[in-house]
Amino acid sequence: MKTCLTALALILAATPLAAQDNPRPDNLSWAFETSDVPVDRGFRFGRLSNGMRYVIRHNATPAGTAIVRMDVKAGSLDEGPAERGFAHFLEHMAFNGSRNVPEGEMVPLLEREGLAFGADTNASTTFGRTLYKLDLPRADAKLLGTALMLMRETAGNLTLTPEAVARERGVVMAEMRDRNSYGLRNTTDSMDFFYPGSLYTQRLPIGTTETLNAATAASLRAFYEREYVPAHVTLVVVGDIDVDAVEADIRRRFGDWQAHAFEAQPDAGPINLADRDRIRIYTDPALSERVTLRRHGAYIDAPDTLANREQATLRAVGYAIVNRRLGRLARSATPPFRSAGFGTGDLFETARSTALSVSTVDGGWRVGLLAARAEYRRALLHGFTVDEVAEQVARLRTTARNAAASADTRSNGALAQQALALVEGRVVPTAPQSALERFEAFAPGITPAAVLDAMREEAVPLGQPLIRFEGRKAPEGGEQALRAAWAQVEDSKVASRTEARAKPFAYTAFGTPGRVVSDAKGPLDIRQIRFENGVMLNLRRTDLEKERVRVSLAIDGGDRLNTLKNPRATRLVANLADGGLGRHSVDELQTILAGRSVGAGLASGPVAFNAGAATTPRDLQLQLELLAALITDPGYRPEGEVRYRQAIDATFAKLDATPKSALQARFGGFTSGDDPRFTLGTADDYRALSYARLKGDIEERLAHGAIEIGLVGDFEEEAAIALVARTFGALPRRDAVFGVQDQQSPRVFPSGPAGQVTRHVVHHQGPTDQAIVRMLWPTRDDEDPLEVARLELLHEVMDIALIEQLREALGKAYSPGSSSSMSHIWKGYGYFQVNASVEPAEIDETRDTIRNVIASLQAAPVSEDTLLRARAPMLERLRNALKSNGGWMGLAARAQSEPDRIVRFQNAEAVLRSITANDIQEMARHYLDVNGGMEILVLPASQASTHGA
Repeated sequence: MKTCLTALALILAATPLAAQDNPRPDNLSWAFETSDVPVDRGFRFGRLSNGMRYVIRHNATPAGTAIVRMDVKAGSLDEGPAERGFAHFLEHMAFNGSRNVPEGEMVPLLEREGLAFGADTNASTTFGRTLYKLDLPRADAKLLGTALMLMRETAGNLTLTPEAVARERGVVMAEMRDRNSYGLRNTTDSMDFFYPGSLYTQRLPIGTTETLNAATAASLRAFYEREYVPAHVTLVVVGDIDVDAVEADIRRRFGDWQAHAFEAQPDAGPINLADRDRIRIYTDPALSERVTLRRHGAYIDAPDTLANREQATLRAVGYAIVNRRLGRLARSATPPFRSAGFGTGDLFETARSTALSVSTVDGGWRVGLLAARAEYRRALLHGFTVDEVAEQVARLRTTARNAAASADTRSNGALAQQALALVEGRVVPTAPQSALERFEAFAPGITPAAVLDAMREEAVPLGQPLIRFEGRKAPEGGEQALRAAWAQVEDSKVASRTEARAKPFAYTAFGTPGRVVSDAKGPLDIRQIRFENGVMLNLRRTDLEKERVRVSLAIDGGDRLNTLKNPRATRLVANLADGGLGRHSVDELQTILAGRSVGAGLASGPVAFNAGAATTPRDLQLQLELLAALITDPGYRPEGEVRYRQAIDATFAKLDATPKSALQARFGGFTSGDDPRFTLGTADDYRALSYARLKGDIEERLAHGAIEIGLVGDFEEEAAIALVARTFGALPRRDAVFGVQDQQSPRVFPSGPAGQVTRHVVHHQGPTDQAIVRMLWPTRDDEDPLEVARLELLHEVMDIALIEQLREALGKAYSPGSSSSMSHIWKGYGYFQVNASVEPAEIDETRDTIRNVIASLQAAPVSEDTLLRARAPMLERLRNALKSNGGWMGLAARAQSEPDRIVRFQNAEAVLRSITANDIQEMARHYLDVNGGMEILVLPASQASTHGA
């Protein structure tokens, strides 16, 4: 469902968010052909005589790469009652053979070209459409031709043999099984309650067990030929390409596709606009408490025009202010709720719906509902203040300015999303500078009165609403209590709200600017600077993101401070920013920083406290001041601790709700011999934590620990050095080096008797057809780069074998996989693991299949083709790593304290190319003992373990 806040992004942002499902009558026109919104002429739009459309754009971010998307206007809404799940089933079948690509060859073909299955080769099905996605690591003519050939095969040449359908059915059913969670069941019940009898609620894309089991090659082909027609397809190609050549290739490959008659996509309704005054109570042990109130209204048809964009902007500002007020209440020292939200959105083009949602601690629903409803009523009765509107306008202006400034370095993905928004939501892609100019011209008209009028016009009054309660237990008093609480708010009076003006930011002086004592160019031209106080600064200027600067901060400490006696010393670090600063609360900071591109938050890593942010050259000073303030004067305010405590019960209540979460909760203990530093612990362990304890545990490191800062992006180097000198360089002297783990008790992977498997069984509270098999073997730390690469390549080879055996051949698992984890911190510590989600009855066969895969890897070297398929995507990732600022930051962040990262990167391709099939065989023989290691089974709570060796 599209919310008005999403609509705001579509209106103003230079790179709109992806449009939500928004089915429209089949129409071969482009939205810009009937709109006054100026279209971005950087795109080339085309239409073949058969009705197929395409969008092409040259773009060199990242350089030398491209992405291809094929949007098919065929989703679950197009299915008949006996076809539920067919659109998604067809998406799977696209990888299972076509007229010119034999079954089982499409994925290997792409892997040989460097595309990883899942990461670079994927597809998705929604209510309204199916989207096929290829991310090409190279934009050469050969690979582009291969990509277009595969899209043409998918569009009209799938073979859909009975044998392939039978095999893939198991994969689809496994995906359905894995996705069956308390969250999905809650969402489905919510849809059924709020939109009873609508087609939308009866067409979940995954389908039903009955229709999927009944699907045949013939019935799938009937759906395929009816829905996969040229008029339903739009091809999008964006990248470092020759646009003329790509257009000619599209016309050559798709021009012979015969036009077919097609039907309009069915309406998602019906939606009863008079539906009101119903209540539902839905309980599940894993659900946090929430009350949602909703009313429906008629769909407002608003084509993408300049006038409609302005109205949507006004509405969105209003909703943002209401949600800002609700957020302020949630962050208070005595919050009435954990969170709350208010907004209006479209249900496709069938209706609009206004909702107020309130999440509370267990038993707190009444207080939360009263407080949130009062705030909603206050807004609609009394409107907004000038300062509130100004804060939101500042945010919008900054978004528009940043987009315009970085327009020339928009990513392939962002531009493809604009093209898809045009296709799927009929949102005209417009140039960022044009959007900025229009915003500035319209901004004076964004007044409190205009905002209130626009929001009142769209929001559906919540009188006699549909009320849905969800939680672990029903509310005391049941439906009567819910209805009475709502009536109580309806009858109460609310006063207008006045807000104090924002204070100036209080942290602009940290002492005498620091003096640079060393300055040298390191490997890869990363400039390495050290200040007199010991602070390290690493600079790498790039032109990959215009007017964007990435900032990293590392402070010695992190999880190294966790000890056997105090194993959770750093667990509250992630909540530190919720406590604000000594001179500003979080709420004050939100107002002070409105319209500024800055962020602050600290995380605890293995050996350091880390922060990262993306800012602009004009806000770099404020960003550095904010981070320096966070570590020199954290607020430790009570409201931050309250927010942390609110989440404890909810977190522990749902730990066993799914197999994955049940396993994750215990995994650290299994792989460390129950070392308390790596185990989850109990809810009481977390209730015992406090800001006071956190301060005592970390303040010495925050005050004295070594500091290393990384800056990557578009900035002037000398100016940046001066800014760091005035902030971090001005702090008292720091330690010169980061600490090591040598003083700590080591982390040890438990070793069982030789030749025997150590087994653990975990029970979950989810569906009885869900189980997990995880097998692990101890390896080593990451000191030897060659050994690291060999085990990584073994993991890639293993993934290919697991997909071929467990997924494709047997249809037992949707996404089996493996991984290699080798510690950079703990000497000698590492493990290799294989994981598969299956039915409990299939555990023994799954285990045997995994063992057979390992045995085959040990018995003989893998084929050169398998090695190529495993290695090619790894090589392409290495070649493209430094085409993004994120890749550069991975090296620059710790360039001085961990220089081996850079050395390893420089040698990585040569090391990877040196590995042979014999090396992979040796790794499997050396580490993967099929008769040893560790096995973890995750089973339904109702089923005792009966699975032996």
